[in-house]
Amino acid sequence: MSFGSKHLHSLIQAALDNNASDIHIREDEAPCFRIVGEMVPIRTKVFTRENLVDIIKLMTGADVLVDDVNELDGSYSAENICRIRYNVFKFQKKYGVICRLIRDKIPTIKELKLPSILANIALVERGLILVTGATGSGKSTTLAAMINHINNERNCHIISIEDPVEYIHTQNNSRISQREVGIDTKNYNVALRSALRQDPDVLLIGELRDLETISIALMAAETGHTVFATVHTTDAMKTIGRLISMFPEEEQQEARNRLADNLYSTISQRMLRSLENKNVVALEIMITNPGVKDCISGKDDFGRLISIIKEGRGKSGNHSQSFDQHLMDLYKKKIISKDEALNAATSQSDFILNLEIE
Repeated sequence: MSFGSKHLHSLIQAALDNNASDIHIREDEAPCFRIVGEMVPIRTKVFTRENLVDIIKLMTGADVLVDDVNELDGSYSAENICRIRYNVFKFQKKYGVICRLIRDKIPTIKELKLPSILANIALVERGLILVTGATGSGKSTTLAAMINHINNERNCHIISIEDPVEYIHTQNNSRISQREVGIDTKNYNVALRSALRQDPDVLLIGELRDLETISIALMAAETGHTVFATVHTTDAMKTIGRLISMFPEEEQQEARNRLADNLYSTISQRMLRSLENKNVVALEIMITNPGVKDCISGKDDFGRLISIIKEGRGKSGNHSQSFDQHLMDLYKKKIISKDEALNAATSQSDFILNLEIE
């Protein structure tokens, strides 16, 4: 067994055993794990440049010229342990590798302790559904759980376009075609245009990262498909603003109208620390209703969107919730501390006021 295989697999197993989310390996340093948001040094040997090169070759394949790599994304399967998503990078002429652990078992929506409305959202048969949040907020895991729910409940064709493929889905009631950018297809846009000719019912796009991807995603939703995608934004207002801003100014009103007609939901996530020292997700959920449509299209003040989301909670047929409403739930259920809730609140003053009222 090579150095790369032996030590990388040992690190991955140790990370799993310690419930870590990420492994950091850097030249001339000992590795460390990220556990519940904290960087935890590992008592092991310092990794040399040669050690890093062995690990990079193992993950990327022997045909990769490591000296030519400045940054590189990919996925790797450690046999009988788990898969990882990796990023290789250079810093000060040294190598670094960050590995995100991907558990083999796809968690259910219930196991993730996500609101049950996500199961209903997953099963809609037309529209654009966006899962948003910062890096490390759990977007990929939430999406995997929702796609898995579709796989169990619907008889349909699901096409995913990912960079890289993370969770591997086993076909159940649905037929699933998972395509990895750089391996199965040249890029997102080529794969997306092709996907529309592959008789899909559901499309999963790894990320809406440019105007062409957004345009194709909207077209797919307009033509009767369910489209899931991620955006690196923190809430519904910023998500909608980001998408609209990618269009030329003269096309932005048309983009607003199209988005108002086709956006079914945004699910925005923030990762928090629970009282049990575990990760817990706080969610803003926006489900489009006539008020939301008016805000997006410009018929109503866009700034009213957060108020409409708050008002949607508990209304028949709508289960929208703001971050602060969910934070209050988590605090009342003694899942997170008051300080954790306040630090994550969109409006600390409003949150404190609501605490005093209740």
